[in-house]
Amino acid sequence: MSLLGGLSSLLGGGEEGGASSLVNVAGQLIQQAGGLQGLASTLQQHGLGDAVQSWVGNGANQPISGDQLNQVLQKAGLDSVINNAAGKLGVDPGQLMSQVAQVLPHAVDHATPDGQVPASGGGGFDLSMLGGLAEKLLAAHTA
Repeated sequence: MSLLGGLSSLLGGGEEGGASSLVNVAGQLIQQAGGLQGLASTLQQHGLGDAVQSWVGNGANQPISGDQLNQVLQKAGLDSVINNAAGKLGVDPGQLMSQVAQVLPHAVDHATPDGQVPASGGGGFDLSMLGGLAEKLLAAHTA
């Protein structure tokens, strides 16, 4: 099953709404982690440094599993972001974690087009940086 096909069945809606919801969850996770720099640091500290560097860099994005993401988020105290979103969306947290693990590399890649993690300027992560990502994922899915 494709990423967005799985997402739409998970969220019980159309693919466009599902992609937007998933991108929003990924954005909330990045915000709660302290922006891109905070997320990158957290992932690096917990053994996913190579993966996060591939997302930021200009090459192919290395995948991570929902289990890997779950372990990191639990250790960092960020799993509540996924649990809260799952509750609001009425879906299983484990399934949502797997979906976020598939979208997070695209979100970080999309928000770092120059191959650099922006220095945190105290303002946190602006969700508008992910504008257009849902549409991009949908275009890739339908192509």
